Amino acid sequence: MRYLPLSDADRQDMLARIGVADVDALFSDVPADKLLKAPVDLPRAKGELEVERILARMSARNVAASSVPFFVGAGAYKHHVPATVDHLIQRSEFLTSYTPYQPEIAQGTLQYLFEFQTQVSALTGMEVANASMYDGSTGTGEAVLMAHRVTKRNKAVLSGGLHPHYADVVRTLSEMANDEVVTLAPDVAATEDILAQIDDQTSCVVVQSPDFFGNLRDLKPIAAKAHAHGALLIAVFTEVVALGAVTPPGEQDADIVVGEGQSIGNALNFGGPYVGLFAAKSKYIRQMPGRLCGETVDASGQRGFVLTLSTREQHIRRDKATSNICTNSGLCVLAFTIHMTLLGQAGFTRLAEVNHANAVALADALAGVKGVSVLNQSFFNEFTVKLPRPAAEIVEALAAKGILAGVPVSRLLPGAGLDDLLLVASTEINTNEDRAAFVAALAEELA
Repeated sequence: MRYLPLSDADRQDMLARIGVADVDALFSDVPADKLLKAPVDLPRAKGELEVERILARMSARNVAASSVPFFVGAGAYKHHVPATVDHLIQRSEFLTSYTPYQPEIAQGTLQYLFEFQTQVSALTGMEVANASMYDGSTGTGEAVLMAHRVTKRNKAVLSGGLHPHYADVVRTLSEMANDEVVTLAPDVAATEDILAQIDDQTSCVVVQSPDFFGNLRDLKPIAAKAHAHGALLIAVFTEVVALGAVTPPGEQDADIVVGEGQSIGNALNFGGPYVGLFAAKSKYIRQMPGRLCGETVDASGQRGFVLTLSTREQHIRRDKATSNICTNSGLCVLAFTIHMTLLGQAGFTRLAEVNHANAVALADALAGVKGVSVLNQSFFNEFTVKLPRPAAEIVEALAAKGILAGVPVSRLLPGAGLDDLLLVASTEINTNEDRAAFVAALAEELA
């Protein structure tokens, strides 16, 4: 039996107080076509055993990423995660831990967050990193808000190579704040003139590298133009393994670096939970969202860890908070930190080299299939191919043959006229046999 503590009169009083006519008005920002018009078509009641069987049949229709040749990327990547990672994060002191409101009590938690921040700073080439965001997309949105606070401006310029989901998050947050967002058209060939969009009203320029289409971008001239106009450069990545091979954004004079850390230590997990990486120049440290752990010594001179900054609404006045993200992705951070520690600097670099080599081998092989063109001049472990037919059709056909061939660009950019483009990712998990099977199946489908 449902417990409804409010009467109709209570609800009317609440609606009148906030100035709306009915409950539906509270959902006015949700697109009408996304709202349910009727209850979900489910049976009123089923026994537990029946429900288990129904869900098992539904689950059996999925194709597990580890069961077939897998070339899907577009922001979430299949990598090998050592068994040690899962073993350690499932220890009770990690799995159930949460930093309390007297954070220094949780020395173990603070220590691995400190180590994580150190790793992220080294990877990105930045001076300071926080203790994580929810994921890369929300981190990007927070980076734009941070740039607005630093520059006292409210105009963001988004590259056409930025992941569409990341751009959507930025636009959603900006709409609520009445900020201006200039979004360039999808940039398959990385030839956009983003420099022309930067002016004295620009707060920040958001550029992804490797970008959504796999292209590597030179950030230095963009940083120079942005700084000449008093704006900040926000460098974004969705594949953190790329930082083992490419010039770090910090060495290209980025002001804020943000991206997705899922590739290290974290499985695909049906899209989450993931871990957002966030780093910046130290002069902007007090404007960073989230929280930051530091190292110190206690009263006895022993090494200790503290929650140095936590400018979020639970700790300070709400209007002074830098973020509405209330916590860090602690367990995912720990998985990232363990995996990075196991790899070490040499291992991480070697992992990046293997990823790139596998992708180059696959690109060369696909380019030999009649009707297929590889569009990238440069890439890390993901690239875009042009097909003679809609990519979505071909992906479905190959999936029926037991090969997950990639992500159709039209899935993430519908209506952009890019139906014949396919994003293909190849990581260290792909073998010569996987690549041969993909190429053979594609050639057969296009014959």
